Amino acid sequence: MDIEIFPHRILGSDTTELLLNELESIDDVQRTVIHGPRFPKGEATLPDKYKERRVININGEDVVLQVKTARIFIELTMESTIKEIEEVCKKHIPFGFDINQDRANYIRKHKTVTDRIKYGSADLPDDLVGMTDQYSDFEKSCEYYQKR
Repeated sequence: MDIEIFPHRILGSDTTELLLNELESIDDVQRTVIHGPRFPKGEATLPDKYKERRVININGEDVVLQVKTARIFIELTMESTIKEIEEVCKKHIPFGFDINQDRANYIRKHKTVTDRIKYGSADLPDDLVGMTDQYSDFEKSCEYYQKR
């Protein structure tokens, strides 16, 4: 089953890093996807204290944060894990959030025609289905998995 965490405000990169680290440490969490607007291209000219696009560390792995976190989709196997996730969210999202479980699947699980068009003959691993950015190059999308 999938759930959606919908914060009442867009999360900053520091909050995103802390929240994802705690969510990923929960045993039942299978996959986590963050969704939101891309960072503006002109952000590179901002002073460092205003930059949100940066490398965050999730459970020991460096990940380049490409979007502002507006939604978090999580794949679970047990409904009882939602209570644990809610406690983590209360700790890191004090301004409020909703946890939605209205849909059966928020994260796409099966390869589609779009995947074939986007990635061509490249062998897309099953654990990447629904997790890549359709606007980026395949190599950049899979950089995390190439390191493993």
